[in-house]
Amino acid sequence: RLTVAVDLTILGEPPERFRAYDRQIRQEYSWVPMATYRPERARVLRGFLARPMIFPHPWWERRFGQQARFNLRQAVRRLESTHGR
Repeated sequence: RLTVAVDLTILGEPPERFRAYDRQIRQEYSWVPMATYRPERARVLRGFLARPMIFPHPWWERRFGQQARFNLRQAVRRLESTHGR
């Protein structure tokens, strides 16, 4: 659980750091056509938002949860917009 919590902390970083991470993920999947990437990435991010707790421990949720939800909602909006990033 600790490893998962540590891995997920990027979701709760300040918006500019999260956006840099989000761009790195897109680079990693640059071989995926944008028409496929955008809805699939949005689906994954909405999956995190649907969880009662994003992080597997209450301390991590209290520390990073609110910012993570903000970042994830913003990322989904960008993915679903007609202009993309």
